[in-house]
Amino acid sequence: MIEISEKRLMGPVIRLHPNDNVVVARVDVPLGLAFETDVAGERITSKSQVTAGYKIATKKILKGEPILKYSVTVGFAHVDIEPGALVHSHNTEFREFDRDYAHASEFRPVQLLPESERATFQGYVRPNGKVGTRNFIGILSTVNCSATVVNKIADWFTPERLKDFPNVDGVVAFSHSIGCGMEMTGEPMQLLRRTMAGYIRHPNLAAALVIGLGCERNQLKGLLAQEELAASPHLHTFIMQETGGTRQTIAAGIEAVRALLPEANNVRRETVSASHLSVGLQCGGSDGFSSITANPALGAAVDILARHGGTGILSETPEIYGVEHTLTRRAASRAVGEKLIERIRWWKDVYSVGRDVQINGQVSPGNQIGGLANIFEKSLGSSMKGGTGPLMEVYKYAEPVTTKGFVFMDTPGFDPVSATGQIAGGANLIAFTTGRGSMFGSKPAPCIKLATNTPMFQRLEEDMDINCGEILDGTVSVQEMGQRIFELFLRTASGEASKSELLGLGDYEFVPWQIGIMS
Repeated sequence: MIEISEKRLMGPVIRLHPNDNVVVARVDVPLGLAFETDVAGERITSKSQVTAGYKIATKKILKGEPILKYSVTVGFAHVDIEPGALVHSHNTEFREFDRDYAHASEFRPVQLLPESERATFQGYVRPNGKVGTRNFIGILSTVNCSATVVNKIADWFTPERLKDFPNVDGVVAFSHSIGCGMEMTGEPMQLLRRTMAGYIRHPNLAAALVIGLGCERNQLKGLLAQEELAASPHLHTFIMQETGGTRQTIAAGIEAVRALLPEANNVRRETVSASHLSVGLQCGGSDGFSSITANPALGAAVDILARHGGTGILSETPEIYGVEHTLTRRAASRAVGEKLIERIRWWKDVYSVGRDVQINGQVSPGNQIGGLANIFEKSLGSSMKGGTGPLMEVYKYAEPVTTKGFVFMDTPGFDPVSATGQIAGGANLIAFTTGRGSMFGSKPAPCIKLATNTPMFQRLEEDMDINCGEILDGTVSVQEMGQRIFELFLRTASGEASKSELLGLGDYEFVPWQIGIMS
């Protein structure tokens, strides 16, 4: 487990662990500044100007020695690094190293609160017992060829036309760019259909329409058969080639939704246990403060949620690479830990071999500018979103998440694709940390965004829901911020609009993972 106990967050630098050979600049550090760290007698003079969020060596690090942050290896010195020197990608080497997975060796079960003591929120209880946090009608395309049609149908339902249905949050289209020219069998098609079915069944949808062209490879009948779905009063299907083409299918879809609205509007929020919350954990535009403020604070909120019987879904497999051993040690069993390693090995040994992608070392330009040298350092912070509790299960992309507590879902690191898989798996809320400033939003699950630092929060306050930079400012602890985030979970799940909802985001963020051959 990564040690994230409270630390002194005052002064120019932050020491994250006594074993570290670097500290993080809390503020911009000028050339020649002498400063002390939390280690007795350790006094350093900066050898260059260092931007806030970047690392500074606290002792001489010889070429080839590991660079330690939170006592975790985040790279190796490419050259000899002097005390007080800036430590970043210019003098850091990314290379593989052995990690002891020690499956389940640190497993500790969650201490669940009695049901009578668990927090509650106001949710929509569906006939199957699942609970929604929003109440949409969804329209899905089987293929890109019907994308315009599903969007035209959704666009018809303006706020003015929905004013008589105040309990309906909207009519939303879920179109995508695939569905044909792809493998007809195997994982790529199964994955697309699994994703679509997860949205069709999602508790945040009161009803759904599915619209196909007719000649695509992702045939409507095949989708329904694979996912054991059937047309019903709450699931309508249309094939454009049989309905009369573009205009007539749009008209038929509009009429179908109009007929669904009265019943969809008939639902009311009820008091339910927080155990019905399933939160997808995301990060994007990460920076050097992600592992100090927003990510551990979100992890603290997930620990609280788990004690209340809820679920936190960590994802983005390439963004836990290098620290996966800190998760396998907390796994509920060796089998769970090995599931995670099997996914890691697929990414490294099959999917990404020879490719210039993140898991093979280099992070995005924004991450670099934010102070992160490589994927090991980014993963260090990313993994913290899952909290400190046991890893209870590992899921493939878009598989239904049924286990409570902290779980993992295999997804890419690209946020829209990752969040799409989490929502398909049942996440009824998304929590998204960002240091550089992501503008992400999602439907039908609302997204809340957590800023890692105060300057960015103030600059982008219209997009940010919580300023975790207060931790860095020394006005609140990680645990106190975790409690704030948990309380925001409950308010948002009960209907309070997130910043991304107020901005109307989420109409274009349905992006199923495309892993197959196109021809």
